[in-house]
Amino acid sequence: MKKIFSLLLGGCLLLGACTTTTTVQKTITIKGKVKFPYNRFNMEIVERNGFDKTVLDSCKVNADGTYEFKMKVDRPGVYTLDCQKWQSVQFWAEDEDLEINFRGEDTARIKIKNPPYVYINGGPKNEVMNLMNWDSYRGYQLMIGVSQNVYRIPGLDDKTKSEASMKFYDMLGQESNARMRYLAEHYADRNSVLAVLSSLRGDANQGLVDSVLAVLEAKNPNYEPLVKFKKDRAEAKAQKERLAEGKVAPEFSYPTPDGKQKLGPQDFKGKILVLDFWASWCGPCRAEIPNLKKAYEAYHEKGVEFFSVSIDKDEAAWRKAMKEEAMPWHQAQAPGAGKDVMKLYQFSGIPYILILDKDGKIVAKNMRGEALTDKLDELLSGKKKESVAMPAMGM
Repeated sequence: MKKIFSLLLGGCLLLGACTTTTTVQKTITIKGKVKFPYNRFNMEIVERNGFDKTVLDSCKVNADGTYEFKMKVDRPGVYTLDCQKWQSVQFWAEDEDLEINFRGEDTARIKIKNPPYVYINGGPKNEVMNLMNWDSYRGYQLMIGVSQNVYRIPGLDDKTKSEASMKFYDMLGQESNARMRYLAEHYADRNSVLAVLSSLRGDANQGLVDSVLAVLEAKNPNYEPLVKFKKDRAEAKAQKERLAEGKVAPEFSYPTPDGKQKLGPQDFKGKILVLDFWASWCGPCRAEIPNLKKAYEAYHEKGVEFFSVSIDKDEAAWRKAMKEEAMPWHQAQAPGAGKDVMKLYQFSGIPYILILDKDGKIVAKNMRGEALTDKLDELLSGKKKESVAMPAMGM
């Protein structure tokens, strides 16, 4: 669920560079206290670059609950401080010393990973991060509330509840976008506004993004995070165009369970293909399998092929899930926990289901439930039906 909101907000790009035309490494202090330490894991500073994740530094929590990092910053931008796998917070690393305190492990009898908001005691750049993080936190809490209350309404079937929830989620996404626009407009003079801009996606936001970039360029046109942001933005636009509906789906070739062959979307040309990206550990993926089975039973004899690609890191877990789910269609496992294919197809949440036509062209994305069957009906009959595509759930 959390991932839905994250998708609605848009993920923060991790930007790296310096404040002058040459790279000047600085060292900042990041310290704080963990109220309830969970000493099976360390504190970690993590850098994310698209789908890549790198642990830059780690430290143990002291006996009194304190911790401290001396972080060398040669690439200013957004980083993540992970608190022993229980909490995390995104911060802007450049020239501000930070104090970040955590609650730590959930001490309730029934442990639930719904951590409290984490505040960054820092400077003006991290004031922007605090506002962004607060928006994300409150959005998640509201989504939990929406789901709980909608599904408790008596007399509504599951389909109606799902549709009602999605409408509320859309409203939350629109509200978050409005707040991000406000932050971009009023904090355009701060380097960390680049983190805000990376959440402002869609054509409607591009004019505002351009105007904020102009403010930053006037201040320092060679600021490396700015240069990188512009480069990443251009590349993302080009990739989006390559993955637009009507474009041929990117090719790949991954091993099937028996190891005797490799399959990719190019091997199904001549037939309509339902291409499903999933994982054994993904609850929403497993919940979607019955819908896929119904679609398979209804359309396979009419010439529609189904192909599920796992992004499991653990091959044994993948094989166990396949046995449990007994999916009667083609299967394959992407290497490297799917990192390459996620980049190739530009998705960060699963299940991610596409439909390709007989020429291998993308005709629909984010298909689930009735949206999938309605689209298949349309392709086979030539008559269009109105339905709502469902967003991918979190990983």
